[in-house]
Amino acid sequence: MLLNLGNFSLVIFGFLFVWLTILSVLFYRLFSHYQRLTKGVIKKDLKAVLDELLKGFNEEHNRVSDLTKNLEKLEKDGLYHIQKIGLVRFNPFAETGGDQSFCLAVLDHHDNGFVISSLHSRDKTRLYAKPIRNGEAVGYELSNEETQAIKKSKRVK
Repeated sequence: MLLNLGNFSLVIFGFLFVWLTILSVLFYRLFSHYQRLTKGVIKKDLKAVLDELLKGFNEEHNRVSDLTKNLEKLEKDGLYHIQKIGLVRFNPFAETGGDQSFCLAVLDHHDNGFVISSLHSRDKTRLYAKPIRNGEAVGYELSNEETQAIKKSKRVK
């Protein structure tokens, strides 16, 4: 006979030892998980744990809703901030050297803003400002350079 009573009891004892080890590991993992779930809960029954988790979920949901509202407001307000800038340098007078004169277009998302023009000559520099609504001058005619600056600002984002 290959298995006598001594060998058979060793096999059974080994099997029980492995089985108890596996059960102990599973129980420890389950117990640790339960301890993490009930952390901070005084009354450690399932209803109290679920109520605590639901309360935390509701608080986080409210925070996310508030953050979403704030983000939407910031995005809406951001449309009216400076977003487009175009600069054109040019030489308006033949007797001066270099492109010392310039036109600067500063616009928001809706193409509202202003254009500043600087005309530089040997004697003086003059600055002009014109309001812009929807990409067009309001009450003033635009020069070619000012129109170029507005077009340039629309390309750059």
